[in-house]
Amino acid sequence: MGMAVPTYWTAEMVRHLPDDGKRYEVVHGELLVTPAPRFDHQLLVSRLAVALAQYLEQEPVGIMLTSPADISWGRDVLVQPDVFVVSREEAKSRDWSRIRALLLVIEVLSPGTARADCFTKRYRYQEAGVPLYWVVDGEGQRVEVWTPAAELPAIETQRVVWHPAGAAEAFTLELAELFRAV
Repeated sequence: MGMAVPTYWTAEMVRHLPDDGKRYEVVHGELLVTPAPRFDHQLLVSRLAVALAQYLEQEPVGIMLTSPADISWGRDVLVQPDVFVVSREEAKSRDWSRIRALLLVIEVLSPGTARADCFTKRYRYQEAGVPLYWVVDGEGQRVEVWTPAAELPAIETQRVVWHPAGAAEAFTLELAELFRAV
């Protein structure tokens, strides 16, 4: 008795899955399914989104968006980053199929997403040349900072900094503020 051969998923197949509250993504044909996020996850996403949106009002180098999204770099890739920034030029298209250059990607860890966020999706973001990828660990109160060529992350426990091209000032977020109690 042999093992069943797993399905090689495509972005188009994922787009046709039911809207059932789960997040469906695919990276190199591997289907990633995660349940609806927990409260603490969404709180961190909201804080990150607000801080970035305020920064981008002052330094208009990109547009901040949050999941759900439909970022695809090929037939077998479709990701939905928790928080991300795209160039203003690409954002003008208002078309997911034209959004390719992500300037910053942030994933907030959840029990169901840790493997995908830290490995599968991280490798894909590096392959795509995403200049900066943050993996936010609310439980550990730290952020892994990845760049395309990094073999290991920088671990930040005090603050994260993002200085995109064209910005006069850097975005700086104190982690004590991000991880503060409700």
